[in-house]
Amino acid sequence: MSFAKAYSAQVTLLKAQIVDIEVDLSKGLYAFSVVGLPDKAVEESRDRVSAAIKNSGFKSPKQKNQKIVIALAPADLKKEGPAFDLGMALAYLLATEEIKFNPSGKIFLGELSLDGEVRKISGVLAIAEEAKKRGFEEIYLPKENAREAALIDGIKIFGVKNIQEVITHLDERRTVGGENGENQTETEIQIKLKPEPPTKIEFKEEECDIDFSEIKGQETAKRGLEIAAAGGHNIAMYGPPGTGKTMLAKAFSHILPPLSFDEVLEITAIHSIARTLQGDLVGNPPMRSPHHTASYVSMVGGGATPKPGEVTLAHRGVLFLDEFAEFDRRVIETLRQPLEEREINISRAKGSFSFPANFILIAAMNPCPCGNFGTKGKDCVCAPINLVKYQRKISGPIIDRIDMWLEVSKVDHQKLSSDKNDGDATKEIKKRVIAAREIQKKRFAESRKGTKTNSEMNTRDLSKMVNLKKEVKEILNSSAEKLDLSARAYHRVIKLSRTIADLAGSDEVETNHILEALQYRPKKMTV
Repeated sequence: MSFAKAYSAQVTLLKAQIVDIEVDLSKGLYAFSVVGLPDKAVEESRDRVSAAIKNSGFKSPKQKNQKIVIALAPADLKKEGPAFDLGMALAYLLATEEIKFNPSGKIFLGELSLDGEVRKISGVLAIAEEAKKRGFEEIYLPKENAREAALIDGIKIFGVKNIQEVITHLDERRTVGGENGENQTETEIQIKLKPEPPTKIEFKEEECDIDFSEIKGQETAKRGLEIAAAGGHNIAMYGPPGTGKTMLAKAFSHILPPLSFDEVLEITAIHSIARTLQGDLVGNPPMRSPHHTASYVSMVGGGATPKPGEVTLAHRGVLFLDEFAEFDRRVIETLRQPLEEREINISRAKGSFSFPANFILIAAMNPCPCGNFGTKGKDCVCAPINLVKYQRKISGPIIDRIDMWLEVSKVDHQKLSSDKNDGDATKEIKKRVIAAREIQKKRFAESRKGTKTNSEMNTRDLSKMVNLKKEVKEILNSSAEKLDLSARAYHRVIKLSRTIADLAGSDEVETNHILEALQYRPKKMTV
C-alpha cells in the first residue's frame, strides 16, 4: 500500500475545522513535502514526525529511498500549528503497511516530540464538539487535553502519552504472549487504552478575597453593583483615589449567578483557543482586567493570526477597566460595538470575522488627572486644559452605553476604624441577584433567542415586556426632557428600572424604580 488517509483538525478563529491527512508514497530519491497551505510549524513537522517514528521503533522515513507527499485538505484552508503531527505519523505508517487499522471515524491530535511523546495543544474542546457533529466516534489526543475534550458527551476521548500507546491500541496485527504461551490479540487480552470518563462539572463557589460586608461605607456603590449584576448592566464608578473603586470591582464577580453548562463549554472553548485556559475548564464567570496601556489589538482581537481580545475573553463575565480615562481614546471607542451588539466584528485584508463579546463592563476612574477635582478639603492642581482633555476622553456615545454612573466618595475615618461588618454579605447579595435573574429567565423563555438579562432587551422587547403606567411614563418623559436624554439613554433607563423592579419582586415598574434608575445617569460635572 502506498496511500493512506487519516483525520485531524485545527481551530480557525473560534471554529474547528476537520482536516484530512493524505499520504502518498512513490519510488525515487528521498523527498518529503507537505502541501495544503502549511505554515512554518506544519512544514517543520517533517523532521518531528521522522524523528518520532524512528524513536518509536520504526524505520525513519529518511532512511528510505522514497518520495513522500502529505496533503492536508481542504487545500485552500491555511494550516497552522503542530496539532497534525500525530495524524501525519500514523497515516505514514499506514501507507508503509508497518501498522494496520481502520482510521475511519477517528481523529488524531497532538504535537510530537522527537522521542515520540505527544505534547499538549490548544482548542481541543471546540474540535471535540465539531467532531461529534460530523459523526466521528473517537479522538486521540494528548493526555493533558483529555479532561477538557471529555466535556463533550457522546464521543470517545483517548488521552495518550506517546505515539507508541496509540499504535499498541489500534494496530490489528500486534500480538503479545498469552497466559499459555499462545499469541493473543490485544482485543482478547484487554490491554487497550480506556476512554476518558465524561468530565463532570462541579460548580464550586470561589472564595471571596473581599466580602461586600467588609467594604466600609459606599452603600450607593454596593447597591449599584447589585443592580448591575442582576440585570447585566454596564457600570462606571468615579471618585478620588483610594475610596475603594478597585476593591468594589474585585468583589463584584462573586455576586454573579453561576454559569450554565452551555456557558461553561462556550467560555472554556474560547480560553482554550486563546491559550489562557488554566486547568481543565472555566467554571466561574471570567474577569478580565487589562492594564490601561493595553493596545487596540489586545483589546478587540485580531493580529496576523486573528485571536480573540480582552472583550472576548471577558465573554459571559466581567471586563474591568481601571483608570478608564487613561486608556487610549481609540481603545475606549472600540467598546461601542460590543457594548451595544454584544459582539465584535473585525475587518482585515485577509477577511472579516466576528467574536462574541457579551460582558458586563465595570469602569473605574478619577474625576481628573490629579484625582482631587470636586473633593472637599483638597484642591485640584490640574491645568484647565488638562482637565478638559481628560474629561473629553470619554465620548458621549460611550457615556450613553454605560447604564450606571456611581460616585464613590471618601469614607469617614470613624467608619473605616470600625470592626463591625457594614451591610449585607456577598452571599446574601448573590441570592437576591440569582432570584432576579430567575424572574428574567421566565420572562424571556419564549422571547427572542439568546436574551437572558434585561440589559439585552431591544426596543421591541421593551414595548412587549415593560408596560409603564400612565403616571410612571409621565415622570419618565418629563425627567428625560430635563436631563436631555438620548433615545439610547432613555431606553437604558427603562431597562434599568425593570431590573430594580425585579430585585424588589415587583411585577410592574413603579415610580420609585424609575426615579432610582434616573439618579444613576451621569452628572455633567464628572464626565
